Amino acid sequence: MPSRTHVLLWTDSTAAYLDAIKAAGLADRVAVDTLSRKEKPSADQMARTEALMAYAVPPGLLPAMPKLRWAQAMTAGVEGWIALPDLPTNLMLTCARGTHRESMPENIIGALFYVAKPYAAAVENQKRGLWVHSVAQPLTGKTLGILGLGAIGQEIARIAAALGMRVIGTRRRPEPMASVAEVLPAERTPEVLAQSDFLLLLLPATPETDNFMNAARLALMKPGAWLLNFGRGQLIQDDDLVAAVKAKKIAGAVLDVFRQEPLPADHPFWTTAGIIVLPHIGGPHPQRDRIVARLFVENLASFLDGRPLKEVVDRKAGY
Repeated sequence: MPSRTHVLLWTDSTAAYLDAIKAAGLADRVAVDTLSRKEKPSADQMARTEALMAYAVPPGLLPAMPKLRWAQAMTAGVEGWIALPDLPTNLMLTCARGTHRESMPENIIGALFYVAKPYAAAVENQKRGLWVHSVAQPLTGKTLGILGLGAIGQEIARIAAALGMRVIGTRRRPEPMASVAEVLPAERTPEVLAQSDFLLLLLPATPETDNFMNAARLALMKPGAWLLNFGRGQLIQDDDLVAAVKAKKIAGAVLDVFRQEPLPADHPFWTTAGIIVLPHIGGPHPQRDRIVARLFVENLASFLDGRPLKEVVDRKAGY
């Protein structure tokens, strides 16, 4: 009987992954070790692990796994993995890109409605027993600019177009997309900034995107435009955004991701009128493990059969 491939699941909730392995008919082909995130692999586990699934790993761990050939990151962002000083060059690294597709588009569309419609003001007025008539701003006919037209961006474009919005955006390799009026390369970002009534950031965290939305780029946006960041906190120069909103150079911002999480209590984002702070609710899903497990098991089957894996990380690009 062929020997089983040793797999280490390093996460707090393993039931969905074990069930998915069994449902895919792979249980007889793998020997699975499970560890909670606060535990560390034993010397024996490190010696035998050939495939690893984890949120993150500390420096020094991966080189101590001589048989490790593939690591599956449980998140779409892999800047922590790439920053490891000892990330083996021959290690296949895959990420969970696209697994937020069931939750993040809905939450982003919700943010668009929140800033365009007077629901929040109506709730506050209700607390004081005030009847204040207001007119909701339409989304129909407005332009949504998306920086980072990946899987999430394309799904948002589909929904936004159905609402009557015009969608434009950028992509590293531009190509025509359904529901997107213009797909532009990154160097034409200023055109997207100038046209957008709502600007959505879905870029990955790389050296090139650090502080991407700074004072110069914010100045290219419409005075009535809203900035929505559901990508990475590093995309925004915090002080520049606070200054732009206070000076009414843009209408405001909805932020779901931050450089430091939880956001420090003394951060000016909390108290700047026009900036809405969300506690990183964009991507989480009540069945997130089930969703990630589908990708993991598909990749595990390919790994066992020697076939190409999905969502392989481009280390040079940073995602």
